[in-house]
Amino acid sequence: MEFTLRRDRISAAAATVLVEGAILYALLMGIKVVPPAAVAEAIAVFTVEPPPPAPKPPPPPPQAVKPRAKAKEGAASPKNIVSKATQIVAPKPPPYVPPPPIEATLKPDFGRVSTSGASNVRGPGTGSGGIGEGSGSGRGGSGPGGGGGGSPAVHISGRIRDADYPRQALDDRMTGTLTVMVTIEPNGRVSDCDIIRSSRSPILDETTCRLIQERYRYQPARDDYGRPVRARERQNHTWVIEERDQPPPRGW
Repeated sequence: MEFTLRRDRISAAAATVLVEGAILYALLMGIKVVPPAAVAEAIAVFTVEPPPPAPKPPPPPPQAVKPRAKAKEGAASPKNIVSKATQIVAPKPPPYVPPPPIEATLKPDFGRVSTSGASNVRGPGTGSGGIGEGSGSGRGGSGPGGGGGGSPAVHISGRIRDADYPRQALDDRMTGTLTVMVTIEPNGRVSDCDIIRSSRSPILDETTCRLIQERYRYQPARDDYGRPVRARERQNHTWVIEERDQPPPRGW
C-alpha cells in the first residue's frame, strides 16, 4: 500500500516537471531578441516657434448718417408793432412837509401839555394846575398849584469829610482839585459821576465820585410845571493837606 502511494507521488512530480519544461521551451522559442541597429545619421536639432498671431479683423465701417428730413418752411412773421411812448404824465408830488415833533421827556409818564399835570385833583381853573386860580396850566397862577418856571436841584445832605482822605494819597502827599459832572435823578439821588478835569491822582478822583454817589442827596430839579426831573450839575472838589502846626482842614 505504501509503495503504491509513493509511486503515484513520483509520477505526479515527473509530470509536473515535464509540463513546466514544455512551457519554458515555448517561451524561449516565441520571444526573439532583435539587436539594436546602428544610428546612421545624427539627430537634427531645431527650434519650434509659435505661430504668428492672427491679424485683427478690420473695424466695421461707420454707419451712414441718415440725413434729416428738411423741415417745412413756415409762414412769414407778422408785421412789427410800432411802440409809442405813453402820453400819461404822472402828477408832481406835493412838497414835503415834515411831521410835527414828538414830545419826549427824560422820564416816562411825564408830559408837557397843559392837560397832563402832576396832580390827580382838578382845580377850579381850566388847566391841570391843581388848586391854581389861573386859566391856564398854573404857571402864572397865585395858588399853590402853579409851577413858577422850574427850579434847579438843591443839595440837602451829604458831604466829604477830612477823615475820608485816602491813606495812600495822604502818605504820598497827593493833593489836587478836580471837576465832576453829576447826574441827579428825580428821586434826589446821584446816579452818575463823570470826571471833567482830573486832580492828576486816580485815587482822589475815584474816592470823590464814590462818596458823592453814596452820600449826596438833593431836592430834585423841577420843570415848568413843578414836576421833578433829572438834572446835571457841575462841581469842583479840592483835596489839600494842612501842615501840623495849622488847624486841620475843614470838610466840605
